[in-house]
Amino acid sequence: MLRRDRWRLMLVLVIVAAAAISVFPIKDKIRLGLDLKGGAHILLKAKSTPQNPVTEDSIQRLLAVLRNRIDQYGVTEPVIQRSGTDRVIVDLPGVQDPEAALELIGKTALLEFKPVESASPTLPEPPQRENYDSEEAYRKTLERWKQAREEAAQYAERMKERAEGNPDLTVAGDEQGRTYLLGETMVSGKSLKDASTSYGSLGRPVVTLEFNAEGTRLFDQATSELVGEQLAIVLDGTVVSAPVVQERISGGNAQISGKFTSSEARRLAIMLRAGALPVPVEILENRSVGPTLGADSIQDGLRAGLIGAALVILFMLAYYRLLGTAAVTALGVTLLLVFAALISLKATLTLPGIAGIILTIGMAVDGNILIYERVREEIRAGKTPFASIDSGFRKALTTILDANITTLIAAAVLYYFGSGPIRGFAVTLSIGIVASVFSAVLVTRVLLQTFLAKHAARLK
Repeated sequence: MLRRDRWRLMLVLVIVAAAAISVFPIKDKIRLGLDLKGGAHILLKAKSTPQNPVTEDSIQRLLAVLRNRIDQYGVTEPVIQRSGTDRVIVDLPGVQDPEAALELIGKTALLEFKPVESASPTLPEPPQRENYDSEEAYRKTLERWKQAREEAAQYAERMKERAEGNPDLTVAGDEQGRTYLLGETMVSGKSLKDASTSYGSLGRPVVTLEFNAEGTRLFDQATSELVGEQLAIVLDGTVVSAPVVQERISGGNAQISGKFTSSEARRLAIMLRAGALPVPVEILENRSVGPTLGADSIQDGLRAGLIGAALVILFMLAYYRLLGTAAVTALGVTLLLVFAALISLKATLTLPGIAGIILTIGMAVDGNILIYERVREEIRAGKTPFASIDSGFRKALTTILDANITTLIAAAVLYYFGSGPIRGFAVTLSIGIVASVFSAVLVTRVLLQTFLAKHAARLK
C-alpha cells in the first residue's frame, strides 16, 4: 500500500470512529420535529385598533417580532407563517410548556414609564374566618374590609372621571388590585437597548434594562423631575411596579422588579429585547400535537428505510459481488455520518427529513455504480486491478461531483425559501449528499485498495 493510501485509510478510520462515538448510544440524541415529537400549534389573529391598524407592513413586522421572540426562547425549527390577511400560524415542535410559549408570543410587551398622579389605597387581603375567635369579630372585620373596598372603588371611579376629561391622563391597575392615575409616557420600550435577567437585593429575579442614547437622556430627565415621587413601570397597560424615585438616574439603566419567577423574568426580558408587537393579537386556537402521529410516522419511516436499504444491498451484492460488498460498507458509513452530522449540528429531524435520509440511501450507491463501471472499462482495456481502480476513480470523480453539486444547489434553494419540514428535508438531503460523496470517493477506494493490497500476490 502506498503512503498516500495509508493516509486515506487513517483519515477514514478517524472520521468513522468520531462519528460512531457521537452517534452511539443514539437514544434521545436526535431532535424530533413537530410532526414526529409533537408540540404546540397556535393560530393568532391580528386585531386592528384606531392607533395600530392591521396593514401589510404591520403583519410583516408582527412576523419578524414573533420569530425574534421564539428564536430567543430557544425553540428549534419553528414554523411561523402568515394565513390570510390577518392571521399567523405558529408551530412550536417539542415545546414542553405550551402556556409559557403562549404567554411569550401572545403579549404585546408595550413598555412605558409614566408618572403617578395619584393611586387608590392599598386594599388588604379579605379576612378569613379561621383567624377570628368569634363570628361577631369576623363579621365586623369583614364589614370594615367591604367598606374599604367600596372606598377604593369610589376613588378609582373618580380617577377614571379625571382621565376622561384629560387625554394626557390614563388609568391602569396592578395585580394587587390597586388603581393608578398616570401621566404621559416619559420613556417607552422603543428606547431600550437591551434587557436581561438578574437577581435583586432580596434575591428575587428582576429584569435589568439598558437604554440607548435617546432613552438614557429621557430616563435621566424623567428621574430628575420625579425625585421623591412615584414612577410607574407599565407593561401592556398593567402597572408592574411603581417605585418612588430616590435620586436622579443618569446611567441609562433601570430595573423592573415584581413577583417574577426566574422563567417569567426570562420571558419578559425576551419580549422586551424583541420589541413590542406592532398590533395586538388574539389567540384563536391553541392545540397540542400529540406524539401518536410521530410514533406511527417514525415506524413507517424506519420500515421504508429498512426495505429500501435491503433492496439496494441485495442489488449491489448480486450485481457487483466483491465490489458490491465495498459499496454496502460505504452505504453504512454514509448513514453513520448522516446521523452524526444531525446530532452535531443539533438539526431537527422531521418526517420529510426521514424521506431525505431514505433518498440518500438510493443516492449513496450512485457514485459507486459510476466508479465500478469505469473500473470495469479499464479492466477490459487490459490494465491491472490497481491501475484500473486508480483510473476508474479519477474518471468518475468529475461526473460524481457535477451530479451531486447540482443536487446540493437545489437543496440550498429549498432551505433558503422553505420553512419548517421543507428545511428539514433540505438539511438531511444536503448532509446525505456530502456523506455519500465522501463514502463513494474515499471509503470505497480505501476498502478496495486495502483488499487488493492483501491479496496482491494471489491476484498476480
